[in-house]
Amino acid sequence: MEMKEKKFVTVAPFECAWRKDLKFREAGRGCVAFEAFADNDVTLVFRENVGSQHYHYKRDNSPHYTVILGSHRNKRLKIEVDGKTVVDVAGVGLCCSSEFKSYWISICDGLISIGMGRYPFQNLVFQWLDSNPNCSVRYVGLSSWDKHVGYRNVNVLPITHNHISLWKHVESGELEGEEEGEDELNGECMDYEKWGLENFLENWELSDMVFIFDTEERHVPAHKAILVASSNFPFSLSEDVVELPAVTYPVLHAFLQYIYTGQTKIPESQLGPLRALGLHFEVMSLVKQCEQNIERFRLNKKLFDSGKSVELSYPSTRTHYCATFPLGLPVNIQKLRQLRITGKYSDVNIYIEGHGLVAQAHKVILSLWSVPFAKMFTNGMRETVSSEVSLRDVSPEAFKAMLEFMYSGELDMEATVVAGALLLQILFLADQFGVTLLHQECCKTLLECLSEGWSSPSGRGSYNEFFYYAQV
Repeated sequence: MEMKEKKFVTVAPFECAWRKDLKFREAGRGCVAFEAFADNDVTLVFRENVGSQHYHYKRDNSPHYTVILGSHRNKRLKIEVDGKTVVDVAGVGLCCSSEFKSYWISICDGLISIGMGRYPFQNLVFQWLDSNPNCSVRYVGLSSWDKHVGYRNVNVLPITHNHISLWKHVESGELEGEEEGEDELNGECMDYEKWGLENFLENWELSDMVFIFDTEERHVPAHKAILVASSNFPFSLSEDVVELPAVTYPVLHAFLQYIYTGQTKIPESQLGPLRALGLHFEVMSLVKQCEQNIERFRLNKKLFDSGKSVELSYPSTRTHYCATFPLGLPVNIQKLRQLRITGKYSDVNIYIEGHGLVAQAHKVILSLWSVPFAKMFTNGMRETVSSEVSLRDVSPEAFKAMLEFMYSGELDMEATVVAGALLLQILFLADQFGVTLLHQECCKTLLECLSEGWSSPSGRGSYNEFFYYAQV
């Protein structure tokens, strides 16, 4: 009964439900993700202390924020500060009486962000910045107006540095409703100086699944494409949540760190649980290393120290892993290619003007190779909340070749050399999207072609004819 109440609660009209566990870890900063079922007036209250169930937000004299989704019979979005309306805008369809819908609301130093969907910090709908922020709000109350509201799967998440950076352009005056422009590409939401898959480790950005672990049901985000390509995760197309109630955070963190970076550290005493988790998802290289270290400690008890950290590294020399993948990531290329071919778990459709849909891809893979794509998908641009990307003046063949390289680390040199124009188009495209390794590969092949004499369709193989075909 206790677990059922924790997962689902119905709030009667003019009441507010409070739970001590619905609390920001840091005052003034946090995010609440939830599902709601209501005709209108889904209402969340944020205040410094827990309130009373019958103490409705309209009668609350303490400092607080109130966010109302679907006010005015499901037509408006409202934000109140200490009971006074500061935002009242059109918001048709924010609530629905026929089904539960997912939302998230974050507060960060007075910046209130509201989005839809199961994944926090994605699908941003609205933002408002309080010029005199209340940095003491901490507890989350679930409220209603004149009709019952059902809430379920309510979870409070921390605000990370990446989330703060993601919307820092708002503080400079780019508030809701303004047009996105090229200037947004210059805003950084992640550390592009040290770029790699570790930037996405336990990061809600571009995540499409979540682990629920330990008895407190804490959440850690992840990315299906990466996990599927690195292990034998038993995903179905509709499965977005993996429950691991018996797993502790240090073990889950070490497991994900191993997959996302190729190396990890864990106390010797935790090698057994880490091995069990690796075996469950058939990450056999991790299982083998755990077993080797467990055996080493067993044979030499002098080495035993439950607090000592053991380093585990991915064996990157194995032939079925691509050595040229960014930072030597431990990814099974055959599985990754299969994801590209089938489009399974894809979250973005790539369209090219005049050619329609050319590919179903995964934002995290494109972002891993290309900083321009990463900025496009994470810096609050149109593509951040959209599942479609439209490109102009791009060769479909060249883009598909670049996409193949992103998923395999390899370029079909025989085909591109035969089609001289295609090689140069790939070169220019790789430069445009910052795919450095592909650009280097194209330059190397181009120089080899020109120095050895390019074999053109006519058989003449001249330098000028190569560039003639490149311009066709």
